[in-house]
Amino acid sequence: MRGVTPRGHWWVLACVLTVFLLALFLATSVLHGVGSAGTTQSQGPDDLVPGAVAGGGPLVDARGGAPVGSAVRPGTVALTFDDGPDPAWTPEVLRVLAAKQVPATFFVIGEHVAEQPDLVRAELAAGHEVGLHTFTHADLSAAPVWQVQLELAASRAVLAGATGRSTTLLRPPYSSTPDAVSNRDWQAVRRTAALGYLTVLSTQDSLDWEAGRAEDIVSQAVPPQGQGAVVLMHDGGGDRSRTVAALGRYIDTLKERGYRFTTLTEAVGLPPQTAPAPRLDRWYGAALIALLQGAVAVPAATAWLLAAVAVLTAGRLLLLAAAAAAHRRRTAERARPGPGLPVSVVVPAYNEQETIAACVRALLAGGCPDIDVVVVDDGSGDGTAAAARTVADPRVRVLTQPNRGKPAALNAGVAHAAHDLILMVDADTVLAPGAVARLIADFVDPGVGAVAGNTKVANRTGLLPLWQHLEYVMSFGLERRLFDLIGASPTVPGAIGAFRRQALESCGGISADTLAEDTDIAMALCRAGWRVVHRSDAHAATHVPTTVRALWHQRYRWAYGTLQSVWKHRRAVKEPGAAGRLGRRTLPYLVLFQLALPLAAPAVDAAALYGLAFRTTTAPVYTWAAFSLAQLALAAYALRQDRESLRHLWLVPLQQTLYRAALCLVTAHALVSAALGAGPQWQNSTTARAEPPAVPAAV
Repeated sequence: MRGVTPRGHWWVLACVLTVFLLALFLATSVLHGVGSAGTTQSQGPDDLVPGAVAGGGPLVDARGGAPVGSAVRPGTVALTFDDGPDPAWTPEVLRVLAAKQVPATFFVIGEHVAEQPDLVRAELAAGHEVGLHTFTHADLSAAPVWQVQLELAASRAVLAGATGRSTTLLRPPYSSTPDAVSNRDWQAVRRTAALGYLTVLSTQDSLDWEAGRAEDIVSQAVPPQGQGAVVLMHDGGGDRSRTVAALGRYIDTLKERGYRFTTLTEAVGLPPQTAPAPRLDRWYGAALIALLQGAVAVPAATAWLLAAVAVLTAGRLLLLAAAAAAHRRRTAERARPGPGLPVSVVVPAYNEQETIAACVRALLAGGCPDIDVVVVDDGSGDGTAAAARTVADPRVRVLTQPNRGKPAALNAGVAHAAHDLILMVDADTVLAPGAVARLIADFVDPGVGAVAGNTKVANRTGLLPLWQHLEYVMSFGLERRLFDLIGASPTVPGAIGAFRRQALESCGGISADTLAEDTDIAMALCRAGWRVVHRSDAHAATHVPTTVRALWHQRYRWAYGTLQSVWKHRRAVKEPGAAGRLGRRTLPYLVLFQLALPLAAPAVDAAALYGLAFRTTTAPVYTWAAFSLAQLALAAYALRQDRESLRHLWLVPLQQTLYRAALCLVTAHALVSAALGAGPQWQNSTTARAEPPAVPAAV
């Protein structure tokens, strides 16, 4: 490829996919890793638990030498709520507490803080106390050290980002009363104490996480007469309607018995355990909250994206199948080849000494008696011109010029063409017998400015060329039939396309404004009021890339050129006639199915693979299977339409995964390069092949 393409696009693509997968991981593996909202009694031996902990108070301080268990003052009750903040139930709990003028302590889950930072700020603003309950409700007694550290660091960060405060209070999920602490629980207490946290247990479990009436919750949470209590309730993790219903009644009951409600730290005689967070923690926490809030939206957005892609793909398949059937009926009514009209053939060539002679001979033997062949050697470095001159025929002329690119070579050939009907053929293409006559037959209609032929793959050996063969028949062939029905074909393939000289002159000839000159000229003709039609029975066999690198370069140039052409002719949307059909029918199709859909496909594929790997969803499997069957049916129909063998149908599922994914990345590559302001230059056909392929004996 001539010129240098900036490497920034690879970093952009890699970063986008990495961030996308990270967001999926956060949303599915982290944010939705919350366990049950209830509490369970710890199991296992407790012989290593110090007596000061097992027989002490509900607040355990193991940060120093000997652990200390602080008891609740007699007649004092500290209401604590776990698993929030919850957008449905936390405001209800806050409403009841405000009405009763009772403070409480909320042990918040980090992921919920990230989702509902306003609720945590409301808790602090109302005078309540806040502690940590890990980030995902993980069982700290069973978690490895790195997970414990990550859970608490993330929880501390989001609390700082949401409120600007830090806390040393921690209630481990699934914890209960001091006398239920096991050896594993005690190990978790020591680990968290080493990180600076006080462990908060409870003395009364309301069991509001179990099925039961509000009366049951009240009776289970009432402490023995005269004793203090740390009461465990929940404001998140499930349906907390019974908790809300019981809360006011519970507060009234205990007040009638002379109990006083305080925050946890006040209940055990400690100073408040919250303090302003360092500025760096607040900045980091705010950034983490923004990331997590974005991640929460990714699974839903991915589901919508997958649904949209499925609908668009299904719609496209049905549209192409219907268009192919309708086009077949219309083709039967088209003009048949009549008396031969004079035609000139322009063959641009760059380093094509291996194929140029076969191309010219096929043109001369194509059954058109009045033909004029102009070969334009565009500064080749091999013997292209000499090879063309080996065809000793007065109807063949060979022109040479310094290398100026394909559009300039085509315009030079048109200027030297002897006739008003001009056929443009790539130098590595062999036309089937009768193809020229079929192409020029449609020019009996004076409104036709160009006729596109049906390109076939000549070198069908190897997996990559066979995939392209299926693509040429299924995608290119069916889409060109659709565009022909619309009345605004956006491309006249360089391998086989015929033009009326007057039409070319009305558009200023072949333009070098884009890298897809065959698309640019077709769109220009439509905007000038000419009809561009497709002739599916005019065949030409062309050679396709045989290496991934060559294919990538070719399709990159095509995608970039299509993008340029769509942008150049965007004003056709507002124009009447053929231009309006191009702008309002063809261009939206190109943008939707050749640019937007391929751009979305890698994200959908990544989400599907992620879902399979982590077993988060099976929908992509069924979707892929359904569309594979639909693609097989469409491929069989398309091959039959073109009178091709069905023996390569088994390649369709692989083509729809590996090959399609690669082409989607090529499109993304082109779009990112366009956004960065640089793209490829015109690439000759020789550089698109690893070696010169043999010319087939028959088409």
